[in-house]
Amino acid sequence: MKKFLFLSFALLLIGLGVFAQGISLGDFPTGKWVDEKYNAVWEFGTGNIRILDMDGGVYYDFKDKTIENFNVSASLKGIKLSFSCVESGRSYEFLKPPTNLDLEMIIDTEWDVHYKANLPFKN
Repeated sequence: MKKFLFLSFALLLIGLGVFAQGISLGDFPTGKWVDEKYNAVWEFGTGNIRILDMDGGVYYDFKDKTIENFNVSASLKGIKLSFSCVESGRSYEFLKPPTNLDLEMIIDTEWDVHYKANLPFKN
């Protein structure tokens, strides 16, 4: 019985470690940016990232998803945010250059689809 409880507790801690990575934007700017190719709005909040339609309806919410390899870093090119989402099967990279308000977005998938777009700042 002790082994079962210990194993259950260990699995719980491992599971919490996977979800604990979560979304913490740190120095990455919050706000909304428009993906004009898909008529979508990327919303970066203090603890969440969502993809919205142009009227504010939710296309995709990353809040309760399994986020991996979450990283926010700064360089001379700007502030970069990158992460992978297990449920969507995609990896995402956003770069906010210091010279303008737009975001540069790159999405890669497990099936080799590569999507790149410039997202103008909305608000």
